[in-house]
Amino acid sequence: MLMQSQADQAPADQAPAAGAPVLALEGITKAFPGVKALDGVSLRLYPGEVTALVGENGAGKSTVVKTLTGIYQPDGGAILVDGAPVQFPTAQDAARAGVTAIHQETVLFDELSVAENIFLGHAPRGRFGLIDWRSMQARAGEILRGIGAEIDPATRLRDLGIANKHLVAIARALSVDARVVIMDEPTAALSHKEIEELYELVEKLKAQGKAILFISHKFDEIFRIADRYTVFRDGQFIGDGLISEIDEAALVKMMVGRDVSQVFPDRQSAPGEEVLQVVGYSHPTEFDEIGFSLKRGEILGFYGLVGAGRSEFMQALFGITRPSKGVTKIEGELAVVRSPAEAIAQGIVYVPEDRGQQGAITAMPIFQNVTLPSLGRTSRRGFLKLAEEFRLAREYTERLDLRAASLDTPVGSLSGGNQQKVVIAKWLATKPRVIILDEPTKGIDIGSKAAVHEFMAELAAQGLAVIMVSSEIPEILGMSDRVIVMREGRIAAELEGEALTPETLVRHAAGI
Repeated sequence: MLMQSQADQAPADQAPAAGAPVLALEGITKAFPGVKALDGVSLRLYPGEVTALVGENGAGKSTVVKTLTGIYQPDGGAILVDGAPVQFPTAQDAARAGVTAIHQETVLFDELSVAENIFLGHAPRGRFGLIDWRSMQARAGEILRGIGAEIDPATRLRDLGIANKHLVAIARALSVDARVVIMDEPTAALSHKEIEELYELVEKLKAQGKAILFISHKFDEIFRIADRYTVFRDGQFIGDGLISEIDEAALVKMMVGRDVSQVFPDRQSAPGEEVLQVVGYSHPTEFDEIGFSLKRGEILGFYGLVGAGRSEFMQALFGITRPSKGVTKIEGELAVVRSPAEAIAQGIVYVPEDRGQQGAITAMPIFQNVTLPSLGRTSRRGFLKLAEEFRLAREYTERLDLRAASLDTPVGSLSGGNQQKVVIAKWLATKPRVIILDEPTKGIDIGSKAAVHEFMAELAAQGLAVIMVSSEIPEILGMSDRVIVMREGRIAAELEGEALTPETLVRHAAGI
């Protein structure tokens, strides 16, 4: 295969040498309410080598990064530096140990100079504890030249382009005496030329003996620059090895190799007439030429990797953002959707991925959250009818088997799964024709996931048209009648039947 041939063509003198890891994780566990994010994972990073951390969305990669950088504290296991156990109670402790991260979206400040951004929070000090501006400028220049960035440290950040801002973010990460450099989706906002320059930078860092953890969904990048790989799945360690000894087919199998037949409800799919038609939806920066149709009683899955544009498109379809062009038709009639209110009026509702910030008002009780979009039905002459609010809320929360002491309970005190049921109940009470579920089971326990899946199947059986956005391959395979795969803001494939397999999903999503 192509990726394997690239690995095989690597010069022999570039093969990683055996040696002790500079940093290792052994049996790390980390749990959040209802979710075990890491379950006994291991990871080893070697000096002068790039280790690719591979896994689908939700595999635990971000939790590992936050554990390595002192943002999260592990519940169990050990972090080892040069073979000795250490703890990182704070991000500063991780930095002092030489662990630094370059995130996809590092926070920088346009009104500050390049040097000030690089040394923000740890500027060199002179007499009386004052900032040594001359030393800071000189050191910033050294770091920038070390990564091949011809940028004046005195330049205001606002005067730089995106690529140079990214180099400043890298320089900021290297301004501490880094031994381990974590790159989390570093090429997401870069052009092809800028990506090539990043590859050159990675080679320079390897030559300096730094251990690099490289996180990417792009297989061409992984096979281009990685020496080793480590695979996580569902918060568990699956395997690791040399990149030269594996091809993309085997790597995909390690990422997604699970049996989904026992977890999801049996569905007899019998889609009816077309309910929704979307034609040519485009946005200047997020997505381009998205078009599809959706039938009554159908569950249409949307799959893609980070940055594919799925949620951005769904928000435009619901009227939260405005596309630059595009047509929506409901049951053959042109539908004008310029706001969420107009979407709801047309029978389109949206259950967002971030239920805490976008889906519910957590300080309010359950019944008020459920009835919020339906105040026209629960009020008369401008006055709310409390009995009607409780009746409507009870009807839909009982359908979803919501577990709470009473409908007066604040939503914020519920578990993640029950919060999700409140958000779904809220929109079902509007009696929609199309419901968009964006990551409907993200962050909820296995029992609540099963309840949501059962209810989704029930909704489809009752004739509701369902769009489900999910990063979980088993969920996509187990619940969808058809699947649209998005990549970099475009539709990469539309799959159904025998063509719908874990391997084909990942191949289209990653552009393999």
